[in-house]
Amino acid sequence: MAVSYIIAENLTKSWGDKPLFQNLNLRINEGQKTALIAQNGTGKSSLLNILCGLDIPDSGSVRQKENLRIAYLRQESVFEDNASINEVLFHADNRYIEIIKEYQKALKNYEKEINTESQQQLDAAIQAMDHAEAWDYEIKVKEILEKFELTNYEQKVETLSGGQRKKLAMASILIDDADLLILDEPTNHLDIEMIEWLENYLSKQKMSLLLVTHDRYFLDAVCTEIIEIDQQTSFIYRGNYSYFVQKKAEREANQIAEIEKAKNRYHTELDWMRRQPKARTHKSKARIDSFYEIEKVAKQRLEQKQLDFNVKMSRQGRKILELKKLSKSFGDLKLIENFDYIFKRGERIGVVGDNGSGKTTFLNLLTQKIRPDSGEIITGETTRFGYFTQSGIQLQDDIRVLEIVKEIADQIDMGHSTISAAQFLFHFGFSHNLQHSFFSSLSGGEKRKLHLVITLLKNPNFLILDEPTNDLDLFTLGRLEEFLLDFKGCLIIVSHDRYFLDRLADHLFIFNGQGNIKDFVGNYSDYREMQDIEASEEKKAEKANRKIEAPTKTIVNKPRKASYNEQKEYEAIELEIAQLEEEKEDILEQMNSGELKPEALQSISKRFEQLSQELENKELRWLELSEIIS
Repeated sequence: MAVSYIIAENLTKSWGDKPLFQNLNLRINEGQKTALIAQNGTGKSSLLNILCGLDIPDSGSVRQKENLRIAYLRQESVFEDNASINEVLFHADNRYIEIIKEYQKALKNYEKEINTESQQQLDAAIQAMDHAEAWDYEIKVKEILEKFELTNYEQKVETLSGGQRKKLAMASILIDDADLLILDEPTNHLDIEMIEWLENYLSKQKMSLLLVTHDRYFLDAVCTEIIEIDQQTSFIYRGNYSYFVQKKAEREANQIAEIEKAKNRYHTELDWMRRQPKARTHKSKARIDSFYEIEKVAKQRLEQKQLDFNVKMSRQGRKILELKKLSKSFGDLKLIENFDYIFKRGERIGVVGDNGSGKTTFLNLLTQKIRPDSGEIITGETTRFGYFTQSGIQLQDDIRVLEIVKEIADQIDMGHSTISAAQFLFHFGFSHNLQHSFFSSLSGGEKRKLHLVITLLKNPNFLILDEPTNDLDLFTLGRLEEFLLDFKGCLIIVSHDRYFLDRLADHLFIFNGQGNIKDFVGNYSDYREMQDIEASEEKKAEKANRKIEAPTKTIVNKPRKASYNEQKEYEAIELEIAQLEEEKEDILEQMNSGELKPEALQSISKRFEQLSQELENKELRWLELSEIIS
C-alpha cells in the first residue's frame, strides 16, 4: 500500500468575499506524479501554500507524513540579493551535502590517523553514503548546473536576470533531498530546450511530484494523475492529460444528463409541494427532503466555458508589413542583422529561440516601440496591431473589471451580432461577481486574461502575442486557440508552449543568436524532428572523422580492404570491450555495496578510472576498424 505524504480533508478557502474551493479532499502518495488543474482565480497557488503549511484554510485539515521534506518552487521565487549562487544551492538543509561533508571529514581523519575510532567513523560515513545513494550526487549536481548554465558559484543573486533567477530556483529544488517536489508553473520563463530537458528529467526520475502547469505536452509526458478543481470541489483522474481530457468530457456529459433528469422530476415534485396541506406526515416529510435534493441538482448550472471569440476584425489591405535590411544590437550583443521579410495576409508565424536571443526586441521593433539601428519597417495603411505583451497591463487598482472593458466598448461587434461588454466578459469566464471586482483583487492569471480581452477588443488585424500562455488556465488556452484558428489576419506568436505552437503556426522564425534568423516552414514538432535528424547526422559524421592520432601518412583516396590482421583485431576488440564493460559494471556494484574497506575502495576507484580510459580507446579503435571493414 502506498505511503500517504499529504492528506487534505474538507478544505475550504475564500479570498475576501470570493470563495475559492469548498470541502476539498485530496491525497498525495509516495511515488505519484500529480498535476493540479483549475481555472484562473480558483485558488491553485493558495492550495499549494496550504499543503506546504505556509497558509491555513478557513476550515478543514491537512496532515503530513512525519518528517516529510517538501521542496516548493513558487511562481515567483524570493532570494536574498546579497546571497551567492553557492549559498542558495548548497544550503544547510540539504541532507546530501551534510552526508558528503561527514564522509570527507571521516576519510580525512582516517588518512591522518588509522585507529579503531577513525575506522568506525569512516564505516558509518560510508554506510550513510550508501543508504542515501550519494556517490553519484556530484555528477547529478554537475549535470543540472551545467544545463541551467549556473557555473559561476560566487555570482550574486542581485546580478541575475528574471530568467536566471527562475533557473536558480529550479536547480536548487532539483538538487535538494526532498521527499516531495511541489512546482508552481515550473515552465514559465524557461526556453523550449530547457523545458524539454526538465520534462525528460522529471519523467525519468523516481520521485514524488505535485505540479501546476498549463503545458499540455509536459503534463502528458510527466504526470500519472490529474486533480481538477471545478465548481469549488475536486475530481481525480488516474492518468495523464490526454486521459483527463477524455474522462472530463464523459463526466460533464453524465452531469448534464443528471441535471436534465432532475429538472423533469422537479416540475412534478414542485406541483405536489404546492398542493400539499400544511400538516405533514412522516412519509410526506421524506418526500419533501427528497424534493430539496432534486431542486439542488436541477438548479445547477455548468459554467459555460465555450467562449465566442469571433470579434469583428478590422479591414486589411494588400500592403501589410515589410522589413528591409532590419538590424538591431545592444552594445556588442547582436540580435537582428539584415533581416528581410514581407508579411502576407493570414500568415501564422511562431517565434522560437533561446532566452536573450532577441525575440521580444523583434516584436518591439515591429510595433515601433523601439527603433532599429538600420533598415526600414514599412507598415500598411490599414494594418492595425494588437500587441499582447509579457509585461501585462498597468491599470488603477480601484477600477472594476466591467468599467475597464466599457471604456473600450459598451457594445462589441461580433460580425453577425452585437453583445454587451458584460456578455463578452462572461464568455471569457468572468462571472458576474468577478466583473464587479476591483482590478487589484484579480489573480495573476485573471489579470493576464483581462489583458487578452482588451487586446482582442481593439479589433486588430495583425495580432502579436508574446508568451500568451504564461499564467493562463488550460480552459482559456483552449478557447484562445479556437479563436486564433478562425482569425483571418496576420499572427505572430512568441511562446515556449509547444502544443500551442503546433496547433497555430504555419512556419517559424528561428532566432539562432548573433542576429541570425531562419525562416522554417512547418510547426514546432516538424522543426524538432529536423533537429534530431541533423544531430544524428552530425554524430555519425563526428564518429567517422575520429581517428587515433598517428604519424602523418600519405593520404590514400582509394578505398582498401581490411587486412587479415585488422579483421582479427576487429573481432578481438569486440570481445575485449564486452569484457571491460562487464568488469566496470562489477566494480561499480562493489563501490555501491558499502562492504569495502577504505584502502580497497581507493584502489578499486583507480581501477574504475583506468577501465573508463581503456574503454574509450578501444571504442575509438573499433570505430576506425569498422570504417575500413564496412
